[in-house]
Amino acid sequence: MNYWLFKSEPHVFGIDDLERAQTSVWDGVRNYQARNYLRTAQIGDLAFFYHSSTQPTGIVGTCAIIETNIADPSQFDPQSKYFDPKSTLVEPRWQTVKVQYQSRFPRILSLDELKATFTGDEFALVRKGMRLSVMPVSERVAKRILDLATTPS
Repeated sequence: MNYWLFKSEPHVFGIDDLERAQTSVWDGVRNYQARNYLRTAQIGDLAFFYHSSTQPTGIVGTCAIIETNIADPSQFDPQSKYFDPKSTLVEPRWQTVKVQYQSRFPRILSLDELKATFTGDEFALVRKGMRLSVMPVSERVAKRILDLATTPS
C-alpha cells in the first residue's frame, strides 16, 4: 500500500462532503507533478485528507483510493474553472482517482504540529514553499500520522 496526502479547501470540498457522499472523484488537480502522482496511485492506497486555506490548516481524516486512471471530468466542462480546451476525450490531459471516505480524526493534526513533528526531508508538506495538492507520504511518516491522530494534543 502507498500513502498520499490530498489537499482540499473545506469550503470547496471538505471531509464533511466526502463523509456525506462516501465516494468522490478527486477532480480539479491542475499541476503536472500532482497529476503524475495521481497516475501512480493504486486501488487500496490510503490518502490523508488535508484541509487547506482555512484555520487551522491540517490533516482531518483519511480516504482510500477505490478507482484509478479516471479522466478528470472537469477538464471537459466549459463551465468549470478546471476546463482545459486542449484536452480531448481521446487524449485527456488530466487523470485522477476515485476515493472513498475512511475516517475522521478525533482532532485536526495542524500544520504547526506537523512541522514540529517532521522535517522537510521526512515529509514534503512541511517544506517551505510546498504547495502541491497531491503528494506521496512515506510509510514511516504515515504510521506516525496515524499514531498522532489518536494521541490527545
